[in-house]
Amino acid sequence: MSRIRVKNLAVSAACVAGGTLIAATGMAGPDKISFPDGYEKGVLYAVVDRHDIKQYRELYSTPEAVKAVREGKPIPHGTVLTVVQYGAKSDDKGVPARDAKGRFVKGDLIGYGVMEKRQGWGAEYPAEWRNGEWEYAAFTKDRKPNAKANANTKNCFDCHKPHEKQDFVMSLASLSGTALGAAKRPSGPGTVAIAEFLFGPEKIIVQRGQTITWTNVDDSPHQVTVQGETTLRTPVVLKGQSTALKFDHVGSYGYICGLHPGMKGAIEVTN
Repeated sequence: MSRIRVKNLAVSAACVAGGTLIAATGMAGPDKISFPDGYEKGVLYAVVDRHDIKQYRELYSTPEAVKAVREGKPIPHGTVLTVVQYGAKSDDKGVPARDAKGRFVKGDLIGYGVMEKRQGWGAEYPAEWRNGEWEYAAFTKDRKPNAKANANTKNCFDCHKPHEKQDFVMSLASLSGTALGAAKRPSGPGTVAIAEFLFGPEKIIVQRGQTITWTNVDDSPHQVTVQGETTLRTPVVLKGQSTALKFDHVGSYGYICGLHPGMKGAIEVTN
């Protein structure tokens, strides 16, 4: 693969639940978490449209966590973050309906994902995928443990691991009240917008030595992962952030979102 230089153009703060448990002493991770009855009495701090899987999601937090982070303090022990997953209402062709603001319309309840932080949790995990003191669990729509999802919680650790600097919480910007509003969709040569879980344009052609800049206008975080002999990853980019790659050699490259592999793009570098 050609040599590629990576630079991050912006850094600021915005998956709960989701995938192989190691044999560990004590209780298996998901078994530590009980369904958070009364979660809806906490703080609804974000609503997210998942275009890739056609879901409408509501994110809730225990009030103490919201108070702490908005005062600039660490996320406290005892914090429970709950994502409530709904299908997006769709027409007979499977196209999601939109409300007056262009957002998905809430459909049928699918299930729940929970991440919980307790003092001393996570000590049994290897450092390469431990998420501090967080554990993850999934529940069905009737609030029972989702055995299939809970057999694969390592996916949760892998997904949240890049967010170590913000205590592994992807939605920290929303939790802290610092999330950006509407992000401007970029345009012009060498620019790619990440919007509605798509790269636009899907294929971009640039000259050797030119920099390509990706800007995320989605509520969800994304990460550009260039595939080839050597896999290269940009930093995770949150809403309103940009990241760039400079391509120094002629060639064709495929890339995906490292957090949502169904998102794909292509790059052609010419003379």
